[in-house]
Amino acid sequence: MLRVLTLSTLFPDATRRNFGVFVERQTLGLAAHPDVDLRVVAPIGLPPFPLALRGRHAPLATLPLGEQWKGVDIYRPRFLALPGTAGRFHASLLTRALVPALADIRRDFAFDVIDASFFFPDGPAAVALGKRFGVPVSIKARGSDVHHWGTAAATAGQIRAAGRSADGLLAVSEAMKRDMASMGMPGDRIRVHRTGVDLGQFAPADRPTAKAALGVKGPLVVSTGALIERKGHDIVIDAVASLPNVTLLIAGEGSHRATLEARIASHGVADRVRLLGAVPHGEMAALLAAADVMALASANEGLANAWVEALACGVPVVIPDVGGAGEVVTDRAYGRIVGRTPAGFASGIAGVLSDRTPAATVRAGAERFTWEANTAGLYDHLSGLVRRG
Repeated sequence: MLRVLTLSTLFPDATRRNFGVFVERQTLGLAAHPDVDLRVVAPIGLPPFPLALRGRHAPLATLPLGEQWKGVDIYRPRFLALPGTAGRFHASLLTRALVPALADIRRDFAFDVIDASFFFPDGPAAVALGKRFGVPVSIKARGSDVHHWGTAAATAGQIRAAGRSADGLLAVSEAMKRDMASMGMPGDRIRVHRTGVDLGQFAPADRPTAKAALGVKGPLVVSTGALIERKGHDIVIDAVASLPNVTLLIAGEGSHRATLEARIASHGVADRVRLLGAVPHGEMAALLAAADVMALASANEGLANAWVEALACGVPVVIPDVGGAGEVVTDRAYGRIVGRTPAGFASGIAGVLSDRTPAATVRAGAERFTWEANTAGLYDHLSGLVRRG
C-alpha cells in the first residue's frame, strides 16, 4: 500500500468550492486507487491578527482544522502569510507551521512520499519537510506557480532550489517541462503529467436549446477564468466588439472586473457582452455546451483545463501560443492558435464560426485527456520515487 501525503495550498473548502478543483479531482482520483492510502494537508495562509478576522480572510479563519472532504481525510493547518513581502517568507513560514502538523499526522499515518501538487509555496516547504521526515518529494508545476513565482525577484531562487532538490517533478505539458528545464531544474526528473477531463460531465448538448436557456441568439463565444489582467479578457472583449451579432459571456470573478465593465461600456456592447461572475464548476459544462467558440487570451498557462473541457463539450478553442497550446490544438478542427491581440482573436473566432466543425469531431481532441490516465501516471510516478528510496 502506497501511503501518500498530498500537500496543496490550492484546494477547495466550504468557502471556496471552485478553488483548486483540478487539484481536488486529481487527488480524489489517486485516493480511489486500490493500492493507495492518502491524506491531504491543505494549509490556509492568513495575515497577522487582527487582519485574519477581517474581510475575505474571515471565512477562512473559521474553517475546521480537520475534516472529511468527499471521503478523504483533510487537514487545514494555518500558517502566517505576511502581506507586503511579495511572498518572500511564505515557504519558510509554511514549513514552520507544518513541522508539528506532519509530526502529529505521522504518528498514525507513516506516509511514504510527499506529493506537492502546486509549486509555491508548497514545493520549497515540501522539500524541507521531506528531508526532515526522510521521505521522497514530488512537486507539480501547473502554470503561474512557476511562471509568476519562478520569475519574481523575491521567490525565483526558492522555486529553482526546490526544483533542483525534489526527488521528482511533474509538468502539465511538454512546454512546461521545457520552461522548468530552462530554469535549471533537472530534465531527467521531470515527467509530463497532463490534466484529465470528465467526459461524462463535459459533453456536447443541443446547442440551440443550451443557448436559449442563457437568453442568447446567434453566435456565442464563452471565456472562463479569473478576472485578472493576465487572463486577457479585455483582448477577447475588444475582438468580439468588432464582430457584429456575436455574443460573449465571461465566467469568472476578480479584481479586474471594474476595468472590464468600463471596457464593455466604452465599446457600447453591453447588450451582447456579459460578465457572469463566478460560475460553480458543476454548472460550467452547460455554459460551454452552449458556445460556438471558447476564447481565452491568457498571457501564460501550463495546459489549461478550460481548453480541454471546451473540447470535450464539442467547442473549438481560440487561444494564444502559450504553454501547451500546441499540444491541445493539434488539428484545425480543435480551434486556432492566434496572436494575443484583438485582431488575432477576432480572426480566429471568425474562422472557427465559418468552419462549423461537428461537435463530435471537436470532442475527439479531448479524448486524449482522461482522469484514469492521470491517476495511473501519478501512481506510477510516486510509487517509483518510493521504490528508488
